[in-house]
Amino acid sequence: MVPRITSFIPLWIMMSFLGITALRGPWQTLVVILCLFMLSSVSGQARYSVPEEQAEGSFVGNIARDLGLDVARLISGKARIIMKGSRQYVDLNRDKGTLVIKEQVDREELCGKTTPCSFSFELILENPIQLYRVTVEVVDINDNSPSFPKDEISLKIVESVASGTRFSLVNADDPDVGINDIQKYTLKPSDHFKLEVQNQPDGGSYIEMVLQNPLDREKEETHTLVLLASDGGEPHRSGTVRIHISVLDANDNAPVCSQPVYKADVRENSPAGTVVTTVSANDADKGVYGDVIFSLPHITREVRQLFEVNVKSGEIKVAGKLDFEKSQTYQLNVQASDHGGYTDTCKVIIQIIDENDNVPTIQMMSFSNSISEDSPPGTTLAVVNVDDEDSDGNGVVKCSINSDIPFKMESSLTGYYTIVTEDFLDRESVPEYNITITVSDQGSPPLSSSKTINVKVSDVNDSPPKFDQSEYSKTVPENNPPGVSVFTLSASDADWGQNARVSYLLEEKEINGVAVSSLVSVNSESGVIHAVRSFDFEQIKWFEFNVTARDDGGSPPLSSNTTLQLNIQDQNDNPPQVLYPVQTGGSVVAEMVPRAADVGYLVTKVVAVDVDSGQNAWLSYKLQKATDRALFEVGLQNGEIRTIRQVNDKDAVKQRLTVIVEDNGQPSRSAAVIVNVAVADSFPEVLSEFTDFTHDKEYNDNLTFYLVLALAVVSFLFITCVVVIISVKIYRWRQSRTLFHSNLPVIPYYPPRYSDTLGTGTLQHVYNYEVCRTTDSRKSDCKFGRAGSQNVLIMDPSSTGTMQRIQSEKSILDEPDSPLEVSEIMKPVICCCSAFCIWLIVNCFEAILSLSAPWTEATFSPRERGGRNTVFIPGCTRWKYSRFERAVFQN
Repeated sequence: MVPRITSFIPLWIMMSFLGITALRGPWQTLVVILCLFMLSSVSGQARYSVPEEQAEGSFVGNIARDLGLDVARLISGKARIIMKGSRQYVDLNRDKGTLVIKEQVDREELCGKTTPCSFSFELILENPIQLYRVTVEVVDINDNSPSFPKDEISLKIVESVASGTRFSLVNADDPDVGINDIQKYTLKPSDHFKLEVQNQPDGGSYIEMVLQNPLDREKEETHTLVLLASDGGEPHRSGTVRIHISVLDANDNAPVCSQPVYKADVRENSPAGTVVTTVSANDADKGVYGDVIFSLPHITREVRQLFEVNVKSGEIKVAGKLDFEKSQTYQLNVQASDHGGYTDTCKVIIQIIDENDNVPTIQMMSFSNSISEDSPPGTTLAVVNVDDEDSDGNGVVKCSINSDIPFKMESSLTGYYTIVTEDFLDRESVPEYNITITVSDQGSPPLSSSKTINVKVSDVNDSPPKFDQSEYSKTVPENNPPGVSVFTLSASDADWGQNARVSYLLEEKEINGVAVSSLVSVNSESGVIHAVRSFDFEQIKWFEFNVTARDDGGSPPLSSNTTLQLNIQDQNDNPPQVLYPVQTGGSVVAEMVPRAADVGYLVTKVVAVDVDSGQNAWLSYKLQKATDRALFEVGLQNGEIRTIRQVNDKDAVKQRLTVIVEDNGQPSRSAAVIVNVAVADSFPEVLSEFTDFTHDKEYNDNLTFYLVLALAVVSFLFITCVVVIISVKIYRWRQSRTLFHSNLPVIPYYPPRYSDTLGTGTLQHVYNYEVCRTTDSRKSDCKFGRAGSQNVLIMDPSSTGTMQRIQSEKSILDEPDSPLEVSEIMKPVICCCSAFCIWLIVNCFEAILSLSAPWTEATFSPRERGGRNTVFIPGCTRWKYSRFERAVFQN
């Protein structure tokens, strides 16, 4: 197995070959030009030789090394073998870059007698697409023995036949070629006959048996010969046939063919029985020796199945299916023989006329059913191989695709076409294409075939989401519940799959100093806008914000914005507010009307406002209650209170009007205001009528309750504190007394600079010491008192009880935690607390008594208002006044 790489062909060889073939005809010249173009277009070629009948898996060649390719390139390019026909003899091992036998190759089945025998295939790689043509030559081995059509041959020869007469014999057949084909024939015994091999101009041969010595029927009536055919292969193979010769009486004349060579044409696919031509021969003898019969002794098995000859008439007819693509010419050796053993041979050359009987075929060498929409023009989509087995014009094909698509077909090399993009693709406009490949020949009538492939355009994130509108407006009623859905935004993305998934985002901004996210929120998947809180028309009447629609494809993702304006719709949620007359809890406002007032006299005007807007703020005024409804009326729109008749002396001085202020909302809201009118000509008269206005009972009851509650709480806390303090002091005093009267020994303590002089020495200075208990007591120190002669502590070393006797005499008086000392300390504290409690109780009772018997004071503050006076009569809001203030008020 010898690989051979062909990357280029010398120019002079090409030109020579071109010159030679140009002499043979224009079609051969065209073929040569196409071959040269093919060789220049192929990236490289490789040629290998392998013996036939190799076992599966046998090594053919290292294609990666021979073509200069890396194994990684074979894997990444999805290298594969494309062979014509249904059988694939070799396979590609991508991991090793080698070619191996996939199916046993029978050279005789593949090529017959054609030499050299080879098959070709294409090695194709993708990304980018590369084509390599590989040819594998199949070397013949001697695996077939020569064989004759029959095991025995019978001949009849007249005894009078002259020496040198030739008798044709049937050739043996050996499917092998070259040295493995038949090399020689041997005839045994060779007493009367010898064997000669005649070569033909077409390269064929036939054998003849030549008579050397005359035959004598009287001596020997029959002869048996053995014809041996041998090939030249290793090991040698041979085949034999027996020849039985019967010697007849004399036959004077041999048959003679009318023409030595016959030529005939027949169309392929002609039906069986079609007469191709008729051969004829004459024999001068009469009777049985004058009858001539025809036969085809020197043809192969395949030709015998295609043609037959009529033994009597010499007509040569079609017996099988003729195929121009398999063989264009056939040569038959027709033998004419009489019954006396004489024969003659003529040649019949049959030329097969090609018919346009083969439809062009389309084979996809490489095809991707999807292409990215961002592929630039010129991107290869598919590689197509077209073929027509017919010849000449019948085999010239034209390949094309439909013109309504952004693709075109280019011819890369002979029989190969590539489909490439002609323009930019847009999946959003056309998501897929149906490409129809049509191939037709130039026969008459022309034959054509087509193949449709579907190509899907894969999506690229090149389309941003789009809203239906750039701006939206929505009205939302105020007082909406938080979380309610107010609007739904929707954006569409022309892309597909992940690139078309849209999410919604709220663009942050501030509205009146408040983040927009505290007002509204957007669902990232559905685009639903929710109100985060309840809106108040009186605080904000409208606001706008931006929402971003962003897809999930690409990096960065694509997005678009829209603006949504929310208009808050006013609701009638605020009642009217009365600005005048002012209503206070502790004062009464009275409008004075002179008794001489005429009809239509303007008493006062009720002024009210409504913070709502629109019709919700339209106010109307109505008189609900009045002491004398026949005396006053209220303007429906302006709230003016006027007299509707003449005031007379019978009218009460104190008039109480209840005016209802109502808005125009649905449902309507209202507010009531009480207007006190004094029908009088002077202030004293008004005062005498309005001093019986009492305080608000509910207000006084609440105040009394809180005062009593405060008094009870303060008293309880005070008593509790006193009890706790006394209990703690008594507990400490009892503990200290227990420790003081214990029988524990007292360890004397000698102050510094104290000297023992056997009871006769004294201290340098006289001090009064207070020795503090024992080491088990809570205190362990020594207090230095003032210098003096009283309470002098005399220490007698011989006496151990001195300290106890002296301390026992003064323990009660000197102990700081004793009951006497506690009582002395607590006296001022108890006195202060008692005084505070008494003061608090007295003041609370005074307040309660003053509330139970309220008194009023009147303050007159006349104001000029359109010629009328307004009297303010405040109620009692204080509970402690001086006698001087009360006297002044009464005067």
